[in-house]
Amino acid sequence: MKIIDAQEFEETIKSGTTLVDFFADWCGPCKMLGPVLEEADVLYPDIKFVKVNVDDNMDLAEKYGIMSIPQVYIFRDGEVIGKTGGYQDINGVKHFIDDTTA
Repeated sequence: MKIIDAQEFEETIKSGTTLVDFFADWCGPCKMLGPVLEEADVLYPDIKFVKVNVDDNMDLAEKYGIMSIPQVYIFRDGEVIGKTGGYQDINGVKHFIDDTTA
């Protein structure tokens, strides 16, 4: 999964469906979620999967009200269509994606 910064963010989410993992390097649950999202990335080729480091992009974290991490948002054509927080296994992630993008 590509790590993007605030400059790339708007361009990345503006069209299509994009899953954004808001994370930090020091966050244990974020480290656990990473491989799960990598697996989901393969299962959902029509969705862009990206990561945003909240420590490096505090303005984005503030804009989207990220109070705890990991936080996963799904955007469609630049609009938030779903969000979830905390660690989830692959079944939880698939359920979230399927429910949000249906």
